[in-house]
Amino acid sequence: MELNGGSVVAMIGKGCVAIASDLRLGNQSVGVASNFEKVFPVNDKLYYGIPGLASDVYTLREHLRFRVNMYRMKEEREITPKTFTHLVSSTLYEKRFGPFFVEPVVAGIPSPTPLDPNPQPFISTMDTIGCITTPKDFAVAGTAADKLYGVAEGLWEPDLEPEDLFETVSQTLLNAVDRDALSGWGAVVHIITPEKVITRTLRARMD
Repeated sequence: MELNGGSVVAMIGKGCVAIASDLRLGNQSVGVASNFEKVFPVNDKLYYGIPGLASDVYTLREHLRFRVNMYRMKEEREITPKTFTHLVSSTLYEKRFGPFFVEPVVAGIPSPTPLDPNPQPFISTMDTIGCITTPKDFAVAGTAADKLYGVAEGLWEPDLEPEDLFETVSQTLLNAVDRDALSGWGAVVHIITPEKVITRTLRARMD
């Protein structure tokens, strides 16, 4: 889990959700690249981040891309964040005897339905074999997880507007990775609202 480094954090706001990751790819203390994104889109209202072993990140991403496309063809609709969480969990549990060394974080906003016209933002995280946690405030994973917990608990507040949520998740990630030698080297933040997705790249310390 600590060979390549990297960290991901997701937060819930008022009708919106944020997910952010650092951009460092390393071989333990040796830096390899500063443009290694760990957050990927499923659709325009659902993103997921995968910190961990870089080869497993790409392998799992392709697994999930295939399964989401099959779901889209079979069901003729977009997958919801909760269903996608269970898809990721079952994919990880299938490999439990030789697991993927990753800790996925899922963030999204469900589409309105007649039964639920005003759905709430959704985030979840899981361990290497797919045990799901669905917090109501924030989720963290990666080598800087301990630091992310501490900063996020100090900065996060309920019902943050998109711009305030961006500021909170950005400060949380940047301050946490500054205290972790295996994360950092810039960050990318995605703010997901019912109308659009705002993506911003942040500059960080490169030492």
